[in-house]
Amino acid sequence: MNENDALARRGRDRLIVTLTEGAFRVTHGKKVLTIFSSPDLLEAEAPADFVIHLDEILTWDPPHQDCEVAIEDLQKIVTAIGEECDRRGLVVEFE
Repeated sequence: MNENDALARRGRDRLIVTLTEGAFRVTHGKKVLTIFSSPDLLEAEAPADFVIHLDEILTWDPPHQDCEVAIEDLQKIVTAIGEECDRRGLVVEFE
């Protein structure tokens, strides 16, 4: 694999996280995933700006709704959302 192939592969593997009105939009290649925040956790020590229930993330948005979100991708999504929230000074909790 040459350097251009490696760069192209990294571009396809890269996740882009966009914060929209009350949701995160995650883009991975041609696939898009919209993740809506849930109400804050009542038992939490400090209030979170966003609460995401991981068990609700099952498939990608149409037209890829038949593609399940792989565990490996879910781990990358959690990391990318956490980094985006840190960058913006926001608190996200994953349930």
